[in-house]
Amino acid sequence: MINFSLVDVKSITSNTPRSNFLETDLEQLADLILESGGIIRPLIVKVNGLESYIVVDGHFEYYASVRAKEKNPRKAEMVNAFVISPKIENLIIKQSSTIKGLESSDKVIKLLPETTEITKLESRLANLEIRLEKQINEFKSELAQERQKTEDKIKSIEVKTHKQISPLEIFNTLEQTQLILKLINAGINESTANKIFASLEIERKKKKFASLNDVITRVKISHGKSQKRGITPEKMVEILDIWSRI
Repeated sequence: MINFSLVDVKSITSNTPRSNFLETDLEQLADLILESGGIIRPLIVKVNGLESYIVVDGHFEYYASVRAKEKNPRKAEMVNAFVISPKIENLIIKQSSTIKGLESSDKVIKLLPETTEITKLESRLANLEIRLEKQINEFKSELAQERQKTEDKIKSIEVKTHKQISPLEIFNTLEQTQLILKLINAGINESTANKIFASLEIERKKKKFASLNDVITRVKISHGKSQKRGITPEKMVEILDIWSRI
């Protein structure tokens, strides 16, 4: 019994190696399949399991359909196929061979068995070379893309680095939460950091700091009944060193 169906290409397999066919021929037929919307000679397949099939005849058309799906998965998802019963498989193969024999010229030059085998081997080697070259080109393309991504990341880091604000600008512009957090990260306890910010906020509202030495001179915090420098020169050096590494 024969049933004509549209079968999902991914559910079909073939026992004939793809390397038996020239990649250039498969590529050409794949393009024609996509342009015309399908194959004009349906595959002949038999059931090989639950929703799986194996090619009985039409191996070349099958691999061309696989290539077409690789190029356009949505457009070449399904393929025309005659689904046959395993009981009549031999009859179908004989029928297919008969048709192919009639289609061939009566003046076919019969090659010696040795020559035929050499020709087949050369053809398979040529196919393997084409596929290997294609895989190498795809690998080169992927490598170039990864290299470009890496370069983009490096550029992004460089841009961020260039955009880092200077220590003086930090003291002149940073808001309370951010500045206190940076002071704590530099080893100043939270209580002292709050006092430094309170004094710094008062001073910079009067006039922006002209230099880091200006910050050291003008920022004062209470120490008992007296006042002392909020940031000593030594502490400023330590702060700058830590900030440069963050």
